[in-house]
Amino acid sequence: MKQYLDLVEEVLQTGERRNDRTNTGTISKFGTQSRYDLRNGFPLVTTKKLFFKAIVHEILWFISGDTNIKYLVDNKVNIWNEWPYEIYKKSKDFQNESLEEFVQKIKENKRFADLHGQLGPVYGKQWRDFNGVDQFKNLINDIKTNPFSRRHIISAWNPAEVNQMALPPCHSLFQFYVSKDGFIDLQLYQRSGDIFLGIPFNIASYSLLLELVAKECNLTARYFIHTIGDAHIYSNHIEQLKLQLTREPKKLPTLKINFKNKSIFDIKFEDILLEGYESHPTIKGAVAV
Repeated sequence: MKQYLDLVEEVLQTGERRNDRTNTGTISKFGTQSRYDLRNGFPLVTTKKLFFKAIVHEILWFISGDTNIKYLVDNKVNIWNEWPYEIYKKSKDFQNESLEEFVQKIKENKRFADLHGQLGPVYGKQWRDFNGVDQFKNLINDIKTNPFSRRHIISAWNPAEVNQMALPPCHSLFQFYVSKDGFIDLQLYQRSGDIFLGIPFNIASYSLLLELVAKECNLTARYFIHTIGDAHIYSNHIEQLKLQLTREPKKLPTLKINFKNKSIFDIKFEDILLEGYESHPTIKGAVAV
């Protein structure tokens, strides 16, 4: 994962200091690109430990079209909790619950979750119902029937619904490319990327998506290309990233997926296995909301 460390160094050395929506402050660079060859191993950052379980559950959640955090909370994945909590704090139902108490109510009370666990029409909604169009289902069909098309694109950025989303999509558009010799690549355009917390997660998430689509379409996953608009390091993450730069990357793990008698829409968490993941210890950092 030298590519990730190269990105960190690039932004630290050539980025500009900027104010931001969260009032945390960032070092930012506009327009970066990294390429990861999945034939060399699954690109999960090794210079700090990542929560792979959350990566798997989130991508399956997207594919299902779900936009409520209850599925994630029930599976002990807490990466989306802060955004509906901030919305809940502004509602008439708010009773000064802490974030932890809010999450517990989501887990235990389906009615409460139905009402306050919604994120609005975020990724899953746009993938599976973009103004009535099932982009993901169409994409799979098009890759199978017209593999060399230049239109294998899914957009999560829906101008008509952006203002209804708890968080407008950061990973806003992605495109697949099928080669003549049976490989498939994926390029993601990410409008905004938190390099410490978000980007390692996004690299693994869309690499997993590439592997799943490759299996479904009887192709071999090759390159994940990650293009970022505003690539930024929050001011309270600088020391954590400098620590990562002192760590030597370890060998990449291997991904195994059980696709026997299944389609991409049937895959469950238990069908996806990561083997040989070794990493340096966890490094914590606050989420800017």
